[in-house]
Amino acid sequence: MPATFTKSALMLSLMLGLGQAHAAQTDVNALAAAHGIPHPAVIAHRGASFDAPESTAASYKLARDLGADYLEMDLQRSKDGVLFALHDNNLQRTTDVATKFPERKDSPATAFTMAELKTLDAGSWYNKAYPDRARPTYAGLKILTLDEIIDIAQANPKHKPGLYIETKEPQLFPGIEHDLKEKLHDRGWLSPAGSKLAKSELGVGQGKGKVILQTFEKNSLELLQKEMPQVPKILLLWVGEGSIEPKSKVTFSESGEKDKNVFYGKQEPKSEAEFKQWVDFAKAQGAIGTGPSAKLTKGGDQSYSDLVQPWMNQYTHDQGMLVHVYTVDEPVDFEKVMAAGVDGIFTNRASELLKFYKRPAAASVDQVLKNNGF
Repeated sequence: MPATFTKSALMLSLMLGLGQAHAAQTDVNALAAAHGIPHPAVIAHRGASFDAPESTAASYKLARDLGADYLEMDLQRSKDGVLFALHDNNLQRTTDVATKFPERKDSPATAFTMAELKTLDAGSWYNKAYPDRARPTYAGLKILTLDEIIDIAQANPKHKPGLYIETKEPQLFPGIEHDLKEKLHDRGWLSPAGSKLAKSELGVGQGKGKVILQTFEKNSLELLQKEMPQVPKILLLWVGEGSIEPKSKVTFSESGEKDKNVFYGKQEPKSEAEFKQWVDFAKAQGAIGTGPSAKLTKGGDQSYSDLVQPWMNQYTHDQGMLVHVYTVDEPVDFEKVMAAGVDGIFTNRASELLKFYKRPAAASVDQVLKNNGF
């Protein structure tokens, strides 16, 4: 075969390959746009929770004013029926419950009324855990209701982020999907895409994709779809009990590993088919995407199974679905997951991810916190 022909053929195949890759990227951009979801999306995990106590006013106001697309939260329900944001079932890690309610310190958060939860200090723990980022104004920060987070999302006239809401262990809160629908409806966050509110240019929180619902639970996904069929939904994925079946049956205690996240990082889906069936289920139940875990370069307590391998993301895209990966904080990992084909990132470091996406905030983290009284 003549050398010139070989070069021409090589160039043609490269051009065709690039063209197909560009077309695939364009399709994903169009898919995100159809749902009103930024691409790629900056999802502030429990707010800007690297720089401020998670799920507090400081964390959410910081994420909002930095320019994050979404304020992410884990939703629970108090004993008296109030929806609020808290990640753990137990209050000990992030509050002073052991001091305020010593005899009830091991009780689940749902065993407390909202008035009782509001007496807790949800900020001082952060100052002790991260003295290099501590601020006196974090002491005494409160657990927030969903209403209060909505108020925060709507309060900046220049940028209104959307809400990215997880039904956290929904089996503990029967009917929470309906309660969430009622609250979002009452607050005007389920308004039709064609409404005057949705046409505003002020940010995600005014458009069609202003709310995204997320859950690890198949049953909750079905209930969310029944209650709010028009709202974008994400099925969260990980390898382990109740989710994707692992290849190995060896448990953490049997593995000999000392670090749980090293153990998690070695977990793989039982098979390609096992991974695909979870994506297929999500699509069949009306989800517009998945939220898979990532294995982080430096490990750590956010590092889990690598569920954003290129073939996995490609399969999800081929089903017409988006991929929003959790929880990534380092530029080396931003680069890695974006190269693998994800469409958005859950991050505790909204400021760093915005810089990576070449959308840096106009003010520093320190300045934004000071502007908000922290």
